[in-house]
Amino acid sequence: MLEVVIHDDESFDRALKRFKKKCERAGILSDLRKHRHYEKPSERRKRRESAAVRKTRRGSRWSSE
Repeated sequence: MLEVVIHDDESFDRALKRFKKKCERAGILSDLRKHRHYEKPSERRKRRESAAVRKTRRGSRWSSE
């Protein structure tokens, strides 16, 4: 559980910004987006395979130069 302590001389907006940054670093928002809908195992496998293909293409593009 993330926690942000608001200091006496700090505005609420500044504390909210710090909280959002902590959430982003912890990966909470990306995890929520990932689990927003149920993903069938076949869809998950297809997504991972396409990501691996993109990653290898990206790597081969830089290594051939």
